[in-house]
Amino acid sequence: MNRHSERCEESTHRKRSAILALAFATMACCAIVLCNQSAALDGQNNAGQNNAGQNNAPPSLQEQIKAQYKLVKVGVSGGGLTVLNPGTVLNVQKAGLLGVPPQTMVPCAAKFQDGNLNSPTGFCPAMMKSVSRFLQVGDKVYPLKIDVSLDKDRVAFQIVECDSCNGTEQPSFYKSEVIFQFAKGSLQSTGVSQIIDTIGQVLAIDNGDDSQQNGQNQNQDQGGNQNNAQNGNGNGNGNNQQNNNQSNGGGAQAQQQSPQEPQQIEKGQTPDQVKAALGNPDKIVNLGAKLIYVYKDIKVTFLNGKVSDVQ
Repeated sequence: MNRHSERCEESTHRKRSAILALAFATMACCAIVLCNQSAALDGQNNAGQNNAGQNNAPPSLQEQIKAQYKLVKVGVSGGGLTVLNPGTVLNVQKAGLLGVPPQTMVPCAAKFQDGNLNSPTGFCPAMMKSVSRFLQVGDKVYPLKIDVSLDKDRVAFQIVECDSCNGTEQPSFYKSEVIFQFAKGSLQSTGVSQIIDTIGQVLAIDNGDDSQQNGQNQNQDQGGNQNNAQNGNGNGNGNNQQNNNQSNGGGAQAQQQSPQEPQQIEKGQTPDQVKAALGNPDKIVNLGAKLIYVYKDIKVTFLNGKVSDVQ
């Protein structure tokens, strides 16, 4: 009887020990799960804080410059390029940008530095001589690609012709590139507005001022004609005769005015000074350091950006 009781107590003790061990194991597993969940939550919070810090970071210089221009999107249609989404229209302000066919991988880049635009030289323009041509002052183009290099203190600007803006019958989509070179170590501290002003010396944003001005002039002309007709109908021949007398008097005054002095071209003048005096040339011959402006009755030769000869 005693032996049977001892066995029962021993069995009960074993069962209690097994239950306690199972309870401790369960508690340990729960603790491990809770620790893992806490670590995961901490990781998510840290990641959220990092993302928030990145989102709050100020925009880079390249992002600020790109925000001033809308890049054109082009695609292929019918075996040729087509504009899918037009970009900001720019007006070419200086001669010297070499246009190359759109399939060319790397355009021949001109360089703008210290207010002077230097045409591309060397191997690239020599290879493209038979298929390239210089963009003319006043041509309209789209921005295609903008790259900012802080370590080299320069902004690279790729452009493509806006054939529809230029009234081209046969689209060519010639593209070009100009590198705006800034003084060493200065680009990072240069304001965005100053960079845009520098770019505008070569590629100015087209605000449509010419078309608006033409429309205003046409409206003024139409309004003037209507007023003249109303005045003529209301006042009779007397006012018409008075208007004629005033016109004749104005013509006499115009004849009495001395003729305008002829424009002078002197050695040492820049291309911009020559265009200010004579207007845009009929043709431009760019030979690198030597540039020739061809007008109807005169030919002006520049050497290193200065007038060297006039014929």
